[in-house]
Amino acid sequence: MSLMEEARTGIPEVAKIVAEAEGTTPEKIARGLANGTIVIPINPIHNPRPVGIGKGTKVKVNVNIGTSEDCINIEEELEKARIAQKYGADSVMDLSTGGDIDEIRRKIVKEVNIPIGSVPIYQAGLEFARKSSIVNMTEDDIFNGIETHAKDGIDFMTVHCGVTKESISALKKADRLMGVVSRGGSFLTAWILHNGKENPLYENYDYLLELANEYEFTLSLGDGFRPGCIADATDGPQIQELIILGECVKRARKAGVQTMVEGPGHVPLNQIEANVRMQKTICKDAPFYVLGPLVTDIAPGYDHITGAIGGALAAYHGADFLCDVSPSEHLCLPTVEDIKVATITSKIAAHVADVARGGSMERDIAISKARKELDWDAQFKLCLDPELAKKRRKASTPGEEDVCTMCGEYCAIKITNEYLK
Repeated sequence: MSLMEEARTGIPEVAKIVAEAEGTTPEKIARGLANGTIVIPINPIHNPRPVGIGKGTKVKVNVNIGTSEDCINIEEELEKARIAQKYGADSVMDLSTGGDIDEIRRKIVKEVNIPIGSVPIYQAGLEFARKSSIVNMTEDDIFNGIETHAKDGIDFMTVHCGVTKESISALKKADRLMGVVSRGGSFLTAWILHNGKENPLYENYDYLLELANEYEFTLSLGDGFRPGCIADATDGPQIQELIILGECVKRARKAGVQTMVEGPGHVPLNQIEANVRMQKTICKDAPFYVLGPLVTDIAPGYDHITGAIGGALAAYHGADFLCDVSPSEHLCLPTVEDIKVATITSKIAAHVADVARGGSMERDIAISKARKELDWDAQFKLCLDPELAKKRRKASTPGEEDVCTMCGEYCAIKITNEYLK
């Protein structure tokens, strides 16, 4: 019996754990799990800390890590995983494409106790690219890769089931500036066009559901035709794929398989609300997992900021799960420091949305009280990055002053505190 099916007959233990973390009742979590509006990605082989994603829960953050063919350093990727978890990531995804991908994935699974995601088509495609060509991989290669990841304990997997002959037809008709920017989406587009066959993940979707049920991994229905620039946002291929994913959500729920849906990457600010509402309508309130979205294309090196702006607004309007965007986006593989910055930036976006959605302001109020009392130690304990805050203050205020160098003795808070006594 899958976790989703268990929730339809009672309250699973993980629902109780999630409810305590969310400040709600186990019944509400179990109800959301049963109807598919909440997912708890938890492969028993990995057995991570249960994390609830979806309707009625706090906004969650995923952080992407992983090697490339040009940068292969397993220890650095493990440090990235540790850093992401340390600074509040709710999950990490291993997107490795270089080196011994199996070894990297297995070490990451052992390294952190938060849910771990992967994109099996990357490995299947790249292993064939090294031999001959991506388009020569077989259906068995694709599904064997998924099963291998499941056996290694992966808790959720991106599967591009909406890249089909039908959605490719919409792509051909569209006047897209950037075409296909999803790696998995491009692999399957090339495979379908070369072989003249339907996407195995869509054609054999029932088998995929059987695997997900057997190993208890959550499906993350990938957006292979997501817009790669704001000029392509909310176009025909994106919407056509989303309609297909809505069908996949319905079939997964019937089979008792947990499912979330991935959302667009580049969307101008004025289209974000419409994108979220459209996904929630078509996919019947399935948890929505968004990359960013990035709200402009002119900020390489600062895309953690463009992503956080879009992520905060998307989450305010109902997105449930934010994928980090690092300062290295569009430029290079992120460093450990980039991962730290991306994690914290995404956590800020998630918290901003939670507060705006009526969530707790307790931490904001506590740090504001500490500021009023000029209690620096308390401020450091309450902020997202205590080390950076301490370092910046110490660099310009080496003594024991109760004020900072911005205002010094003319500190508005100090003056007001003195005269209001």
